[in-house]
Amino acid sequence: MNAAVILVNNHNQLSAVNFTAVTDALLAGGIFLDETVILPYDAPYAVTSAIARLVSDHSFLYLICDGPLLTSAREALTAATGENFTEQPYLEAKNCLCFVLPAGEKGAETVRCETVPIVDERRGNKYSRVCLRTVGAPQELLRATMKKAEAAADGKLVLHASTTYGNGRIEVIYDKNTPKMTADEVVRILADGLQDHLYSLEDEGIEKRLVDALKLRHMRIATAESFTGGGVGAAIVSVPGASTVFYEGLNTYDNGSKEERLGVSSLTLKQKGAVSDQTAYEMAAGLIRHGKCDIAIATTGYAGPSTETQPAGLCYIAIGTKTNVRVYRPPLKGSREEITKTAIQLALFFAFCEVKYYSDKQ
Repeated sequence: MNAAVILVNNHNQLSAVNFTAVTDALLAGGIFLDETVILPYDAPYAVTSAIARLVSDHSFLYLICDGPLLTSAREALTAATGENFTEQPYLEAKNCLCFVLPAGEKGAETVRCETVPIVDERRGNKYSRVCLRTVGAPQELLRATMKKAEAAADGKLVLHASTTYGNGRIEVIYDKNTPKMTADEVVRILADGLQDHLYSLEDEGIEKRLVDALKLRHMRIATAESFTGGGVGAAIVSVPGASTVFYEGLNTYDNGSKEERLGVSSLTLKQKGAVSDQTAYEMAAGLIRHGKCDIAIATTGYAGPSTETQPAGLCYIAIGTKTNVRVYRPPLKGSREEITKTAIQLALFFAFCEVKYYSDKQ
């Protein structure tokens, strides 16, 4: 039995505490929370009372909070249990192991590297995980596929799905007692149902998959971005070794830049506008025309706010090779940040698909 206490600062919004990264890491390690309690750190009686109850009812307790509250969390554990921390990364009280974890990615890394191995050793069981990664899967399709997979799982394993800016992660988690045929069937159902959006059966970002694919095929890539502001290029170069495949990245916001740097026709800009399929096409074609890259990504769109003539979310993504240019118009919704970051993920995914397709045709 596992429980979590999330300590928040009443003076900050709850959304500022990124506890989901930690709880997702716990789940990925086969640690399923049976109870989660959210409490203000400056209500000591409520905190100690909750800890005392959870310690009595559970085998493992996880206190999650922002860095400045870690000391308060440790003090609350000591006050509630009467036990003191030793050199171990946990406190043991009444046969319950208690962990204090920082919120965010730092806490998630602690869970993966320290907490899960300790918990596995205590409970004498290890969990296996298969992670499927997708981009742009519609929620309706995701729900239908998950429902079918859960039926096949028949309660013998756990499925967990999350989506961030269009980039999806589906985790299939099971222990040594789960029949391998069941786990394999669940993965097959998910892979078949989401195949048009699936890019990996490993837990890695689309930018890494794209760079790996480019390296494998000895291809070089270039980007020309308007509304994504260099985000596509930044994602690519965040991958170690990307310098072997990334030729250049241009931020061509102004129409003059599109004309001078990419050769976009002034007639196209006048008649179709900067945000149009033809402009995206000519941006990608302009990169390819220089002959220094094998594949090009071009983005143009409106991130927001909406106007009468410029709806937020209207965007075009062009992927060009030496033989053709494909232009996509994905339906994007949300805030300015959501639209921009989702477009970046989609651009990387479309390029990855094109690299595979282009190579297969050679």
